[in-house]
Amino acid sequence: MNKILYFTASWCGPCKMMASTVTEAMSGGMNITKIDVDEDQDMSTKYNVRSVPTMVLVNQNNEEVNRVVGLQTLTALKDFYNG
Repeated sequence: MNKILYFTASWCGPCKMMASTVTEAMSGGMNITKIDVDEDQDMSTKYNVRSVPTMVLVNQNNEEVNRVVGLQTLTALKDFYNG
């Protein structure tokens, strides 16, 4: 099963704008893990995250399948998640 790693930061304006979209996506059944880049620098380094918000789609082995950077709509997020 796919999962989205959502790299965010408390100081990030676009991340704040996306908060309700991510919450709605999670309520709709999407498997999304929020990762604060300031609190988990190891994950940010592992997935080579250079800016936020970044969404990394990973497979069951936590291998990157795809990524998007920047503000996303709910529709775009669903399309990204479902491939």
